[in-house]
Amino acid sequence: MNIKLTLQFDGTNYHGWQIQPGKATIQDTLRFALHKITRENINPVGCGRTDAGVHASGYVCSFRTNSTIPIERFPYALNANLPGDIICTGAEHVPDEFCANRSAKGKTYRYTIDNGKFCNVFMSRFAWHCKFPLDIDKMRGAAAHLLGTHDFIGFASSGFSVKTTVRTISSVEIEKHDGIITIDVTGDGFLYNMVRIIAGTLVYAGSGRICPDDMPDIIASGSRSRAGITAPAKGLCLEEVFY
Repeated sequence: MNIKLTLQFDGTNYHGWQIQPGKATIQDTLRFALHKITRENINPVGCGRTDAGVHASGYVCSFRTNSTIPIERFPYALNANLPGDIICTGAEHVPDEFCANRSAKGKTYRYTIDNGKFCNVFMSRFAWHCKFPLDIDKMRGAAAHLLGTHDFIGFASSGFSVKTTVRTISSVEIEKHDGIITIDVTGDGFLYNMVRIIAGTLVYAGSGRICPDDMPDIIASGSRSRAGITAPAKGLCLEEVFY
């Protein structure tokens, strides 16, 4: 049978999703737990790669198994064999043609910024501390230009391999509550480090280093040097995958 899992994880201690020799990864840790409960050599397919230190509240993976474990018991069995920073929150049967990666239609990522004068210790693993004031209206003004279909080559780090760098962003929502800024970005797909570069660019806009009205030219230029810095991985969380 083909099973879809939904996971939450704190990525602080992991080198991303994908298996890497000699390094702790989410995929390898999950693979080990699946072997313990099924006695099968299962290699779960993830909805996409995540960078080292990136988190997830709604990561999706899928795998095939001959196990007789009732589907509703899978989360409990896995959580008994996973470390505390990885939690399975759901399991369901899916059609044979379902693939967590190829079947995905879009994703929502959240980038979190701690904009207080002093770092909030309880957010330190999950937010980028920017102590200088950020203008939310300027950030929203810059973000509005990201909407739609564009070639986002200037918002990608080197080292990726894709057929096209054109992506569609359907929404960018920016909120601030008690000194915490959240940037929710939804799109049909994202390039390597794209959301982190978007976050860094919006911080530049909020601090006055980039004029929001220059965003169309920055996007059209395709130049990585025109956009902002790559924001730290710890502020990024995969919120939801759409199928």
